[in-house]
Amino acid sequence: MNKGKLFMLPVPIADGGLNDTLPEHTIQTARELKFFLGENAKSARAFLKFCGHPSPIASLSIEEIGHRPDSAKVRGWLKPALEGNDIGIVSEAGCPGVADPGAQIAAEAHKLGIRVVPLVGPSSILLALMASGMDGQHFRFCGYLPIKEPARTNAIKDLERKSASSEGETQLFIETPYRNSGMLADLVKNCAPTTLILAATDISGPEERIRTFSAADWKKQDLSLPKLPTVFGILGAKRARRA
Repeated sequence: MNKGKLFMLPVPIADGGLNDTLPEHTIQTARELKFFLGENAKSARAFLKFCGHPSPIASLSIEEIGHRPDSAKVRGWLKPALEGNDIGIVSEAGCPGVADPGAQIAAEAHKLGIRVVPLVGPSSILLALMASGMDGQHFRFCGYLPIKEPARTNAIKDLERKSASSEGETQLFIETPYRNSGMLADLVKNCAPTTLILAATDISGPEERIRTFSAADWKKQDLSLPKLPTVFGILGAKRARRA
């Protein structure tokens, strides 16, 4: 029996039209699948309804894998593919496996000889980097920074040092939306005046705003940000001159 494929299905990262960020091939693939692994089952059902899936949504197999998939369940989730059925992995927003669940399942699929197929769609990390004006050859995504002090300030200063070194990288990270303004204020407060700071909010959405300024120039700006998904970045002065 031929094995099915594991499709990594991107999901829009902001409000807007489906075709604004997803190509027709990705949408059509989602419409053809019957088996899904979703970071969140409710949001997966909403996405499939938005795609115009021809089958009743309740008739589809949607396994919720959560934010941290249980490794003991992964092989069972892939059983339909071993039986010849294609499966799609869907995160809540963006690309599964990139700062979202999916990598662990893709790794197990490779071990089982299941073909893993990435489909085209939006990644807030890469879109933010594209528009940032920072070093796109060398970059690192750091997830979330600590919330409490002094760990938060120490993390900011550590990333700034790494980004400014001769072999440094653009440092990208995210924050819970309601803490966006506080994060930007902390970056401006703790970074050197010449360090570049990126704030990319609601990428591909109606309130999209992407700005990169030095810490000194940010002090002349309004530091309040909407409570919407935002990617932050920093790049120290030495690397900024080479970006």
